[in-house]
Amino acid sequence: MTTTTPSATTTVFAGVGRRLGTGAPVYVLLAVLLAALAITDPGFYEPDSFLAFIKRAAPLVILAAGQYMVIVSGGFDLSVGAVVTAGVVAGAEFYGSYPDAPWLLVTAGLLLAGAIVGLVNGLISTVLLVPSFITTLGMMLILEGAVFYWTGGSPQGVLPESFRSFGRGEAGGWLPWAVLACLAVGAIAVWLMRSDFGRTLLATGDNERAAALAGVRVPRVRTLAFVLSGTAAALAAVLVAGFSGVSAQAGRGLEFEAITAVVLGGVILGGGRGSVVAAMAGAFSLQALFTLLNLQGVSGALESTVQGFIVIAAVGLGAADFSRLRRRRSQPSEGKSSS
Repeated sequence: MTTTTPSATTTVFAGVGRRLGTGAPVYVLLAVLLAALAITDPGFYEPDSFLAFIKRAAPLVILAAGQYMVIVSGGFDLSVGAVVTAGVVAGAEFYGSYPDAPWLLVTAGLLLAGAIVGLVNGLISTVLLVPSFITTLGMMLILEGAVFYWTGGSPQGVLPESFRSFGRGEAGGWLPWAVLACLAVGAIAVWLMRSDFGRTLLATGDNERAAALAGVRVPRVRTLAFVLSGTAAALAAVLVAGFSGVSAQAGRGLEFEAITAVVLGGVILGGGRGSVVAAMAGAFSLQALFTLLNLQGVSGALESTVQGFIVIAAVGLGAADFSRLRRRRSQPSEGKSSS
């Protein structure tokens, strides 16, 4: 009897579909939190209130989608919060000099700048082989220092209503543009992860060497993941600028919230396993939790503490589950013989 040996490509991509469905717990958590919000605030599900909740969550959801791309490929992106801050400040400073600039042109410029930051992060990590944690930490410090030097800690300029309307305005008089942006990013992210790019991204995070042997261009895939993360951060900056205004602290801490959302969605740190929809659900869950704590009168200063507990618990449980899965795969099959 002839035994068929799986090809390298089959081995690398086997089980990718199963890895996309690992976020069931976060959906349960989100349902519980939304139910708790409805009990705490009976008016929470009124259309205006619920859409306002989604609008507040939209920047974090978009950041989580971008952060997912990097984490599932085996990296980290700690620079996204600084990209948000730099985007808000750069927009204000630009409008201070050119008050009549079209909002679409400024938005496109910010998205391009975010993509360039992501490209630099990706090239440094893949070409110079600097760990992504160090690369993006350095980029975060560079951007924060540049913003402080540029503005002296007090940004100047005013964002016009035409620009801010994307973050706080409504389409058709009732549906926030931020909600539409969130839906668009989600649709694009799901499409990407169901494409060949998504499968190679998961394969790269799961086993870089095996992916390379299967023909995956690992540096290009990882660099593109950083580009997507930087672009998502720039889009989040446009939304944050819309409803928060100009601030040199606009994006502070958002990088850790995005990572928390991703691990809450069941994505394994180190890559290779997780669902982008679950990561975005993790962002909604985090926003729902903070909203619930606020309604209960819990100090906002405890948000970082809550995030810390979530990260430790989610990573610990995920790592334990992943270890069990690895052990089951490594156990030899019993009762099988070949001849």
